[in-house]
Amino acid sequence: MALTLIRNAAVVATMDDAAREIPGGAMAFRDGVIVAVGTTVELAAFARDADTIVEAQGCVITPGLVNTHHHLYQSLTRALPGATEASLFGWLKRLYPVWARYTPDDVFAATQLGLAELALSGCTISSDHLYLFPNGVTLDDTIHAAAGIGVRFHATRGSMSVGESLGGLPPDSLVEREDAILADCIRVIDRFHDAADGAMVRVGVAPCSPFSVSQGLMRDAALLARDKGVMLHTHLAEDADDVAFSLERFGCRPGQYAEELGWTGSDVWHAHCVQLDHAEIDLFARTRTGVAHCPGSNCRLGSGIAPILAMRDAGVPVGLGVDGSASNDAANLLGEARQAMLLQRVSHGAGAMAAREALHIATRGGAEVLGRSDLGQLRAGFRADFAIWDMAQPASTGAWDLVAALVLAPPHQVRDLFVEGRAVVRGGELVRIPRHRIIAAAQASLARLMQE
Repeated sequence: MALTLIRNAAVVATMDDAAREIPGGAMAFRDGVIVAVGTTVELAAFARDADTIVEAQGCVITPGLVNTHHHLYQSLTRALPGATEASLFGWLKRLYPVWARYTPDDVFAATQLGLAELALSGCTISSDHLYLFPNGVTLDDTIHAAAGIGVRFHATRGSMSVGESLGGLPPDSLVEREDAILADCIRVIDRFHDAADGAMVRVGVAPCSPFSVSQGLMRDAALLARDKGVMLHTHLAEDADDVAFSLERFGCRPGQYAEELGWTGSDVWHAHCVQLDHAEIDLFARTRTGVAHCPGSNCRLGSGIAPILAMRDAGVPVGLGVDGSASNDAANLLGEARQAMLLQRVSHGAGAMAAREALHIATRGGAEVLGRSDLGQLRAGFRADFAIWDMAQPASTGAWDLVAALVLAPPHQVRDLFVEGRAVVRGGELVRIPRHRIIAAAQASLARLMQE
């Protein structure tokens, strides 16, 4: 029942319905739940009973950033020669043979590395899309790794079932039998999924993409997920090749393909959606189908600029994703918010997207996409997931509007990060595991992979 008070912040950006920004702000929380948000003067009475008081002078407090799409295992394959200038399909063909050599230890190390990078950049909850399981790898490896860092984790059990011999993209050595895929989905949901408010772990069902699984598996996965009450996730309309494949293989555009197989609705979110047309955007808006926008990865692979303004204007739920570190090479959500804003301005003009809109997408928008009605805002009754940003850093000093500066002139990392009221980052350092241990484990895996 310990009570903690954060006080004297330069500003608290609540992301609540009124979009309140509170100068001289403060926040009190107990047992992982926010009990009050206001000015430091208004919350002065909490100081008498607080077990812990955290001073936040010169800082901005925001809800924790939300990452709606990642492939954490890819953290060991950044800047891989032969993949640095490739588009999506060629990039995948270069990387599949390396990923086929992964072991459970490699996936564990890569996941902790990626989540450490995210936590240090202010992320309190991340989804992950693991869709290949070589050499005894299981989804369990990623879930155990996330517990060590202390962030919330939405693990999705991905899959590939259509290999090269059947006209798919992945090598046959990396695909699985569809009955085994569905059985393992049931196993990990039953073992790990927590539907309650405040859940640290949730599990989703996530066939990799229309070009790596059968229509039957897509349909069966949707039925299984709804029977179990979990969410659905996949890649969709990522680039022009993706759309061309759908037209040639299925005789329809990706959005129609998704609708026909049961892959629309508020329990579904799709990654990328760079090439959605107006009809598909309207479909997603009507059905409340979510989108994980990954601007850095889309730029890196030359996939295009996703029509995010049109999606948001239509009412499509949109969050941010850093995507895998092999296609982005970084996992910094403030950087991703800045990129999202800049791309919309390049396409539609300087006034197209404000910094605060990008920050909203990175916090409350992402929480909505992941179905987390308990997160994404700083208000009484919501979970105590938040970031404290020290703006007296070289990258941010000189900013007049500190909230806008989080996107326009972002600090390089968070000062403090709390998840469920527990410190995950304090003073710019990870609390549970020293960063040098995480890096050393990742380097050991990398050395082995590079030698084979």
